[in-house]
Amino acid sequence: MTVKSRLLEILEQHKGEVLSGEHLAQELNCTRAAIWKGVKSLREEGHRIQAGPNKGYMLEADSNRLSVEGLKLYLDHPDVMVRLYDSVPSTNQAAKLAAVSGDAGHGSLVAALEQTEGRGRRGRSFCSPREAGLYFSVVLHPGESLQESLLITTAAAVAVYKAVLEVCGISLGIKWVNDLFKDGKKVCGILTEAMTDFESGNIESAIVGIGLNLFPGEEIPEELENIAGALYDTEEEAGRADRNRLMAQIVNHLLKETEDLSLSQVYIQQNFILGREIQIQDSGNLRKATAMAICPDGRLLVKEADGSESKLSYGEVSVVLPEG
Repeated sequence: MTVKSRLLEILEQHKGEVLSGEHLAQELNCTRAAIWKGVKSLREEGHRIQAGPNKGYMLEADSNRLSVEGLKLYLDHPDVMVRLYDSVPSTNQAAKLAAVSGDAGHGSLVAALEQTEGRGRRGRSFCSPREAGLYFSVVLHPGESLQESLLITTAAAVAVYKAVLEVCGISLGIKWVNDLFKDGKKVCGILTEAMTDFESGNIESAIVGIGLNLFPGEEIPEELENIAGALYDTEEEAGRADRNRLMAQIVNHLLKETEDLSLSQVYIQQNFILGREIQIQDSGNLRKATAMAICPDGRLLVKEADGSESKLSYGEVSVVLPEG
């Protein structure tokens, strides 16, 4: 670990506290000049560090820059691989490469300040404006059959719900199977991709990609303005939530939820489509049905227009709003 990384780690641990240059130099076994150089570099990266003659250094309490050091401070298992990129095409893609190379153990985290080719389900693009949201992927080695892959996605939705409620005090609604909503607009999408063993059909690795909008970015396409939402209305408001803590808590909850893959009651309770008329888009076809229940394996039980029942493993669903 470099002097700069170790310096940020200490400043994160003592956020809001003034630490003398002499103390930091002793802690890191380096010169005070090296401390100043590290502080200068961290400031250039966007970390809000106060400094002054004979006053020492302080990472401001409301400094909210995502960092590996900040994430590890809140992760329950900080010894896992954590990578933070300035910009990547897709965090899922980067996580897959890490998993294939053997670098990414269970619970490894790959995050980025920006995605240039972020994707949702069915290959749809996921708008990821720079620093307007949390964009990250978690590598899991669950060893479960392909049949259980839906439950990994439901577990991720519950993890996001719990972490946002704890850190931000905001209660989100869940829409089967992989979206979370606030005030009728989508604020979070989840993309789970499985890497399977061809012979056994078991999942060797699952890559869980999560995109959580913190505030509306300037790059939101016009066609998404009435669909995409965010946890907060402005960047200033979003600054109240500790990004490192929020992302780490989502990861912590995800690992707990996937220890025993079963459908969480939270997922059922927060699912706002149950009992409502929905529109299903499946293989290019549209039809209406009523969402009845979430099955134990994560499938959606629906009553079709002819009165028959069926279970959905995939498909895009949306609530049919009453006319007028």
